[in-house]
Amino acid sequence: MMVVDSIQTMYTELLQSAPGSVSQVRESTAQLVQFAKRSGTVVFLVGHVTKEGSLAGPRVLEHMVDTVLYFEGEVGSQFRLIRAIKNRFGAVNELGVFAMTEKGLKEVSNPSAIFLSRHSQSVPGSVILVTREGTRPLLVEAQALVDESPLANPRRVTLGLEQNRLSMLLAVLHRHCGIGMFDQDVYVNVVGGVRITETAADLAVLLAVLSSFRDRPLPEGLVAFGEVGLTGEIRPVPNGQDRLREAAKHGFKLAILPKANAPKRAPEGVRVVAVERLAEVLDAI
Repeated sequence: MMVVDSIQTMYTELLQSAPGSVSQVRESTAQLVQFAKRSGTVVFLVGHVTKEGSLAGPRVLEHMVDTVLYFEGEVGSQFRLIRAIKNRFGAVNELGVFAMTEKGLKEVSNPSAIFLSRHSQSVPGSVILVTREGTRPLLVEAQALVDESPLANPRRVTLGLEQNRLSMLLAVLHRHCGIGMFDQDVYVNVVGGVRITETAADLAVLLAVLSSFRDRPLPEGLVAFGEVGLTGEIRPVPNGQDRLREAAKHGFKLAILPKANAPKRAPEGVRVVAVERLAEVLDAI
């Protein structure tokens, strides 16, 4: 195995440009890839990233290698995430969770446990959702804070979620349930620094927002997942059975999910509430 740290410091005498230039990075990578294929050596190329989080240097670098892994972590947090962005030999968007200890990185065998905040009592604006990172179901906590806004244009702030998605969900909530938040600031955060890009978080986000808006906690032991459509329907999401089993494994007793994802037989100890419309969700809580 060979580890090159970093690829921006490598150069070849075949070119006259300085190390770190586009041509040097591209040519050095090409030679290392050829060496890896010819000799059967596993080669890790470590690259710098910009302040925006993208790979520094030519974008073609990602196309030249077989696998692209992003090493992520929040400042002050002991946990590090390794995310597969590209993989020619397997699934992408796989997530590995590691803890930084005094002896180096140690694998976290149960990632869901570190992203869950076990409150001593139920609090408004908090809900557990089941997302997926690659092939792995993952339980994370979504928190929402709804507060009266002094501004003409209330804030819509998200951390770990797409901001435009939140605006759309609030519009659906007003149109189909008659609950408007025109004079309210809405903040949504996914605990633990996890970034969620799939639509399965829609239902949980709306539940957290409603809970904070009403200042009323959701039922204890609740987990939720499902996509919310513009017409107010609750749409199914992939791998619903796997998500439900993950929730049951961690002791959750109540699951609100799309009717199309409802199992023929619920896991032992879990009460399943299958819904088709957003109005049914309000009745369930």
